Amino acid sequence: MTVQQSGRRERKKAATRQKIADTALRLFLERGYDAVGIRDVAAEADVAVTTLFSHFASKEALVFEQDEDFEHRLTRAVTDRAPHEPLIPALRREVLALVRHCTADSAAPIWRMIDASPALRKYDDLVRLRHADALATALAADPTLPLSETAARTLARFVIDAYSLSREAPDPEAALDEIFPMIEAAWQAASRDDRCR
Repeated sequence: MTVQQSGRRERKKAATRQKIADTALRLFLERGYDAVGIRDVAAEADVAVTTLFSHFASKEALVFEQDEDFEHRLTRAVTDRAPHEPLIPALRREVLALVRHCTADSAAPIWRMIDASPALRKYDDLVRLRHADALATALAADPTLPLSETAARTLARFVIDAYSLSREAPDPEAALDEIFPMIEAAWQAASRDDRCR
C-alpha cells in the first residue's frame, strides 16, 4: 500500500468517526441521552453498528469523543515542553486551554446533559482517572523530573482535579489562579523530598 492510500484511508476513517460523534451528540441533545440508542445513532449516521463500535467502545464514549485528544494534550505538556521549561507552568497552560474549551458557550448543553445522567457522570469520573494515570506515567517517565511514582500519581491527580474544579467554577481562570499555586507548592515539596533520598 502506498503512503497516499494509507493517508486517504486514515482521513476517511477520521471523517467517519467525526460523523458518528457529531450525529450522536446532535441526537442526544435533541432527544435526550437516555432516549437515543446505539442503533439510532448508527442509522442516522448511515453506518453499521459494528462500524460505530469500531470507533467508539460504548454509548458514553460518543459524548466524550475528544477524550483521547485531551489526554494526549496533557501528557504532551510534560513530554514536549522545551528543555528547562518549568513543569507546573506548562501544565497550567494546557489545563487552562482545556478549561477554556470546555467552558465555551457551545459546551454548556453538553455538560448539562452529562450532569443530568448518572451513566455519563460515572463515565466522566473514569475518564478523569484514566487521564490522571496517563499524566502520572508521563511524569514518572521523565528523567528530568525528580519524582517517585507516588509523587507523580499525586501531582497528576491534583492537575486533573484542578481542571475539574476550575471547569465547574463561576470564574474558571480565577479558580486556576487559586489552585495552581497550591500545586506548585506540592511540586516543590515533592521535588525536595525526592532530592533528599
